[in-house]
Amino acid sequence: MIHPTAIVSPKAELGKNVEIGPYAVIEDDVKIGDNTFIDAHAKICRYTTIGSDCCVYFNALVGAEPQDHRFYRGLISYCEIGNNTVIREFVTIHRPPFEFLKTIVGSHTLLMAFVHVAHDVVIGDHVTIANHTSLSGHVHVGDGAVMSGYALIHQFCRIGELAMIGPTCLIGQDVPPFCMLRETNFISGPNTIGLRRAGMSNDTRLAIRRAIKTYFFEGMNTHNALEQIEKSDPVCPEVELFVNFIKQSNRGIMPGNPKYTGVNDEQRDALEHSATAPH
Repeated sequence: MIHPTAIVSPKAELGKNVEIGPYAVIEDDVKIGDNTFIDAHAKICRYTTIGSDCCVYFNALVGAEPQDHRFYRGLISYCEIGNNTVIREFVTIHRPPFEFLKTIVGSHTLLMAFVHVAHDVVIGDHVTIANHTSLSGHVHVGDGAVMSGYALIHQFCRIGELAMIGPTCLIGQDVPPFCMLRETNFISGPNTIGLRRAGMSNDTRLAIRRAIKTYFFEGMNTHNALEQIEKSDPVCPEVELFVNFIKQSNRGIMPGNPKYTGVNDEQRDALEHSATAPH
């Protein structure tokens, strides 16, 4: 299933039922798993591993040399793509500028057209990143996160598990797990729909909601807010994950929307509805 115009290195390893389209380029030291589809004009660069049942669409560039002054030709670093992942048109994914490090995209992940994944980025499983969003070097994205289009993520930032990022957001600090960050670049509360789709119980979702409210909207500093959250009995694993993520932050945490500070749940829901209602 290799088109005669495709260029495939004899040093590449192809699994069963791999399909490679016209004018695609597969370089040395590439491994492609079973049942994976590589579309026309896509380029899979050396030291890249792609799992099984993946789709790489037209003009995607996977495992390219990084845009980094420290990189030199001949350096060996890696790019790894999991299973059942879809890489759409004109996506660019770069490998690291230092020896033996990896850029990683997990399994069951969707990168829509024109997404950029820079060197040393780690993207988890079941992540969705929409068109034209750009992840700078060393960004980490947790499992199940959803990122809307045209968002820009500064280097070394972390996006937590099941977080939701709105379109056109500018992310310069970490976004904790389970949080919703809107176009205003403020965290507005929990990613309610994402938590439901993940199958979390009502009690767990309520505990997450309370933790987010305490940290972002009670007017407390970080130390006091985390102390207050940890006093809840018991602290479920999801809230513990939320707390530990904040404690481990080096860049700080994206701020909560000030208009939600000090309001009760009913008032907050009304504000949320007015913010999302059509005008």
